[in-house]
Amino acid sequence: MLMPKRVKYRKAQRGRMRGKAKRGSAVAFGDFGLKALAPGWITQRQIEASRVSLTRMMKREGKVWIRIFPDKPVTKKPAETRMGKGKGAPEYWVAVVKPGRILFEVGGTSKEVAIEALTLASHKLPIKTKISVRPDYEVSH
Repeated sequence: MLMPKRVKYRKAQRGRMRGKAKRGSAVAFGDFGLKALAPGWITQRQIEASRVSLTRMMKREGKVWIRIFPDKPVTKKPAETRMGKGKGAPEYWVAVVKPGRILFEVGGTSKEVAIEALTLASHKLPIKTKISVRPDYEVSH
């Protein structure tokens, strides 16, 4: 699973997801990308599930880039615990995603395989996405 090696603070506040993604909104490494259309938290498990489905569908040909990283800890209090007594212990990690952010990129495969793989990966995610194509992509591949 993806998670930071070390962090400055063990517990983080929830924060807000206003506005569009400032950076990471263009396909930079591969030929096709999966772009977020809505804000949300994507957990380390969801990222891993999407990555596995991508690599399986592509039959390990081509390359997959993960453009997001879960660096925000989400805390949870134990079940049936009374209110108070401080904030709960960190339970899992999430990546904060804003609309316009590229989540995954694939390259080195045919357009049909790439689109099918990204569609399958999008089903593993809790937000609406669309497939984005590199601006200078030619169909000569």
